[in-house]
Amino acid sequence: MVELAQIGSVKLEPIPTPGLRRIWWQALILLMLTAWLYTTILFRLAAQWYLDPNSSHGFFVPLFSLFVVWRDRSRLDRLSRNPSSWGLLIIAFSLGLLVLGVLGAELFLSRVSLQILIAGMVVLFFGWNYFRAVLFPWAVLIFMIPIPAIVFNQITLPLQMLASKVAAFGLPLFGVPVFREGNIISLPEMRLEVAEACSGIRSLVSLVTLAIIYGYLVEETAWGRIFLVLAAVPIAVLTNTLRIIGTGLLVQYWDPSKAEGFFHIFSGWLIFLGSMAMLVLLHRSLSWVDRKRRRHDLQL
Repeated sequence: MVELAQIGSVKLEPIPTPGLRRIWWQALILLMLTAWLYTTILFRLAAQWYLDPNSSHGFFVPLFSLFVVWRDRSRLDRLSRNPSSWGLLIIAFSLGLLVLGVLGAELFLSRVSLQILIAGMVVLFFGWNYFRAVLFPWAVLIFMIPIPAIVFNQITLPLQMLASKVAAFGLPLFGVPVFREGNIISLPEMRLEVAEACSGIRSLVSLVTLAIIYGYLVEETAWGRIFLVLAAVPIAVLTNTLRIIGTGLLVQYWDPSKAEGFFHIFSGWLIFLGSMAMLVLLHRSLSWVDRKRRRHDLQL
């Protein structure tokens, strides 16, 4: 009787099913093939993040996406796994984009193919319900990929012209006579060129990315997060224009050499921090108005 009692008290551990074990082996093999295919592409992407100031925010994007997935790990664990063969079609499509990107020397296509490949792997091994659950962190990954040159140039030139026009309008208000030709602003002391680096595209892309991260962390409503992302665009344009006006004032009333070198770089960082502060202040103001409106509705 004692032996039977001891046998009955033994807790049996669940034995992994061969099907599940086979799925994990398939996933591991697919991950190894992915690493082999995309090693060069990822190294070049990381190098562009490091060397190109317009893309330096790319380091934070995959880390943020992983953080979002980790933060939702409890909810993801409760989801049922329903692998779908549609994932194979998505993977095949992503590999087709990879081939086109490599053969056509188009970096954007080859990099986007990796993001689509990730979607295909999620659908293949976990199902569409999992993909819907991780749709936001997956979609954010697009911001780690630098804007293709053809699109970058189409955005940069209008931003250069806009900044030049607004600066040419604002500087005379401070007693600085100007003459503008395109993106060239002629001052009495020197000529200022609103170059591609001064167009504001760098702060625009970085601020939109940070607005997405900030909105996810501190804002609960979807409309509030969308508003913060949309508000980042005019804030970035405004602050970049203020930077150009400030540079013109330094040239006119202090020293023309301050338009270059340390002061020029420092003003870029200062203006970006100012734009982030404006975004936070805007969010705080809207949150205060919303709380006040709710208290008023409760009192009615």
